[in-house]
Amino acid sequence: MLSSTYAIAFSGIHALRVEIEVQLTNGLPAFSIVGLGDKAIAESRERVRSALHAIGLSLPSNHITVNLAPADLVKEGTHYDLAIAMALIGAMEIVPADRLRSFVMMGELGLDGTLRPVSGILPASVAAYRQELGFICPASQGAEALWSGNTSILAPKNLLELINHFKGYQQLSPPIATPPSEATPLLDFQDIKGHETAKRALEIAAAGGHNVLMIGPPGSGKSMLASRFPSILPKLSSSEILEVSQIHSIAGLLQDGHLITTRPYRAPHHSASMPAMVGGGLKAQPGEVSLAHHGVLFLDELPEFKRQTLEALRQPLESGVISIARANAHITYPARFQLIAAMNPCRCGYLGVPGHECARAPKCAQEYQSKISGPLLDRIDIQIDVPLVAPWELAELSGKETSSTIRSRVEKAVLYGQERLKDRQEKAVQNAFLDSRLLEQTAPMSDDAKTFLVTSAQKLMLSGRGYHRVIRLARTIADLEYQDVIQKYHIAEALSFRRPAYGHED
Repeated sequence: MLSSTYAIAFSGIHALRVEIEVQLTNGLPAFSIVGLGDKAIAESRERVRSALHAIGLSLPSNHITVNLAPADLVKEGTHYDLAIAMALIGAMEIVPADRLRSFVMMGELGLDGTLRPVSGILPASVAAYRQELGFICPASQGAEALWSGNTSILAPKNLLELINHFKGYQQLSPPIATPPSEATPLLDFQDIKGHETAKRALEIAAAGGHNVLMIGPPGSGKSMLASRFPSILPKLSSSEILEVSQIHSIAGLLQDGHLITTRPYRAPHHSASMPAMVGGGLKAQPGEVSLAHHGVLFLDELPEFKRQTLEALRQPLESGVISIARANAHITYPARFQLIAAMNPCRCGYLGVPGHECARAPKCAQEYQSKISGPLLDRIDIQIDVPLVAPWELAELSGKETSSTIRSRVEKAVLYGQERLKDRQEKAVQNAFLDSRLLEQTAPMSDDAKTFLVTSAQKLMLSGRGYHRVIRLARTIADLEYQDVIQKYHIAEALSFRRPAYGHED
């Protein structure tokens, strides 16, 4: 008596199919689970036993062997309970075993036979759909599974309902799609008074996907600017919505079957550990950099973060992915985010502010700013000073432009850049992530712009990365003006955003 069905194991955002085999053989009664499962899977024996007892079934007096294949793949979590229980019920010939092989199953069993929600339903349903298999999940997560496009989805409330469905005693109704949730109103740039240079910098950053560092005294408005930055970003595409939602599903953060339709905005505290930031932990869960995928990662008080945590950001800032290496696994998560960072000019925060002179200048500033390494700063395209707002500016009723006006310009610039790539039959990518080949093809410069860039790069001692990042930033500035050729003043503005280290001359 052999029966099998399918479940899912996760390797980052990727869902891998696992075959659950159950065999009943003669011998002393026993219930063995093999196949490199963790403690949660080993404990599923008791959950399955109690769930079957709750619906009036008892384990057969045979030797029960459960195999999770492939046996060399690490399996973790309680979401294997349902597949193990149904494969066992198929081996007991209570339901037709051949029908079970048409489904991927995920769900945790309660001791009374109810199905409890688990993480990763959306990517698991997507994987089942691509493999032309049906999908079974708890009733509370049926709406989430529907977003995969899979039309063969069952979402029972408990184990008995699913058994009766397979035996033909009742027909499970298909889950009902949850209407898209209303987007939470975003904070508006119109609330910001003054800071015209910072607003311009953030508009350029939004149009090209560039990273930003804001330096200014306490109360100058750095956090206020960062919190309103998502309101001027382009809307997520349908493929980006699905990708972002799958990451949040694996992290268990999707609520009531609603997808993530707005760009994520993550603002971890400076006490966050490195695993919390880049991912990892016991089950290698996605970290803040992955939860901010296609969105914003705001790091306030940047020098207060542990240096090891900040240095771990260097790889995802460059490549758009984060790799977590473990002794028994190597897991990769998407991490293409925009870094918006803020910091004070020195530890006391008032360097250069009239009436609040720093008592330990310049040593205080040098020690504080040196906590940010050169390689990390080299990856931040826009570095601006955010001074205190003058009282006469604060007395104004409101700012000059709304976020919708700025977003309109940003979206037009993004579309202009995408059309340029489409002409070359290239995949749309933000200017900040253009590789050197595409940069040469899509960022032609006038002769005086090229001469000015070479001279300035030599004077400022820019690295190769810094040189190309200036070109990428200038390409975005030109896109905002719908110009194909980068001019000298585009280069000049891009260079103005590369702030020299404290104590160095321009």
